Amino acid sequence: MEHVHAIIAILVFVITFALIVSEKIHRTVAALLGTIVLLLLGIINQENAVEFIDYSTIGVLIGMMIVVSIIKRTGLFEYLAIKSAKFAKGDPKILIIVFGIVTAMLSACLDNVTTMLLMAPVTIVIAKMLQLNPIPFMMSEVLCSNIGGTSTLIGDPPNIMIGSATGLGFTDFLFNLGPVVVIIVIVTVFILKAYYKNSLSVKEELKVKIMKLDERNEITDRKLLVKSLIVLVFIMIGFFLHDKIGYESSVVALSGAAILLLISGVDIEDILVEIEWPTIFFFVSLFIIVGTLVHVGVIDYVAQFIVKYTQGHLLLTGLVILWSSAILSAFLDNIPFVATMIPLIQSLSVLSGMDIAPLWWALSLGACLGGNGTLIGASANVVTVGILEKEGYKITFKSFMKIGFPMMLISIAISTVYLWLFYLR
Repeated sequence: MEHVHAIIAILVFVITFALIVSEKIHRTVAALLGTIVLLLLGIINQENAVEFIDYSTIGVLIGMMIVVSIIKRTGLFEYLAIKSAKFAKGDPKILIIVFGIVTAMLSACLDNVTTMLLMAPVTIVIAKMLQLNPIPFMMSEVLCSNIGGTSTLIGDPPNIMIGSATGLGFTDFLFNLGPVVVIIVIVTVFILKAYYKNSLSVKEELKVKIMKLDERNEITDRKLLVKSLIVLVFIMIGFFLHDKIGYESSVVALSGAAILLLISGVDIEDILVEIEWPTIFFFVSLFIIVGTLVHVGVIDYVAQFIVKYTQGHLLLTGLVILWSSAILSAFLDNIPFVATMIPLIQSLSVLSGMDIAPLWWALSLGACLGGNGTLIGASANVVTVGILEKEGYKITFKSFMKIGFPMMLISIAISTVYLWLFYLR
């Protein structure tokens, strides 16, 4: 019976994934249907489904969507857009690089979803001012958000899990992964600049017009802006110190959202309408589908196979973990995969006497960077595409993968060289 359940779970995942890729129906509907099928067939029950949902991610998403929606009303994003455009002298070729690097730096301090929720409104405003499609800028940002988050303990959930299991701290991740992340970010933004060069041309008169704009005129509600920025600063501090103060990131985000709703005087019904509910339901359904694969033993089997195949050879083990983590994380949620890999890597130390320290960096790089491979590979990807859709711009699964997957392979290739030179010899 267990084998039958595993086969059905795999089939449901594959069919759901195929529907998402085909885009015959909306990805949220496809994911919801997959979840319902698993429940109706008895592969999981309602209690299982509830357990599989990552409420921390959902809480961060809803909390930060509320905060961003309130901040929008102050004119801050328009202010930052004009300021950024003037800094780059209206040149989108400079902006795509600057935005990518800034996003990577923010993602090292915040989680990548929060970073994209903050960057997206500014980017869309700038693109409209320059009369350009915002997709090239947003692709640069979302890919760099996933890359930048790889460099610190708090930047991406897999790193938090690895740090918790091993005792590795913020500086351990920064010093060991920071150098390769810097290289990957620089390579990524310059490749994307070259790829999108034909879409990044602006008329000279438009540049002159932008340089004449006064960004201070865009601030429409200074009192609300001050309140919002104070709350936002406390949220960021909370994210940075959440493991020290003992509160989940979701509690920090939702607390900030509740306080801002209280002191802003904004109608809560207007705010709730603006939340990306299709994105929220997509995540809930995807967590349940992938959680089912864990529940029936599929993810655990894959992880054990990887460890068994490498036969205790450090270089081979490190590279197999790096590449398999990257490929699987492009198509699955990396959290359950990392959760099953951690105890298996720990057991290697006992079984073979291998120095497993380098394997944590291989697992982190693979699981975090792999998220750039497809639209569903990372939470930030789905959030970004949802924001663009609401603004009338469409990124299909295929168009995202056409750019994201090659960039992911390049980043993993760079990581391979880095690990081989400094850790796996």
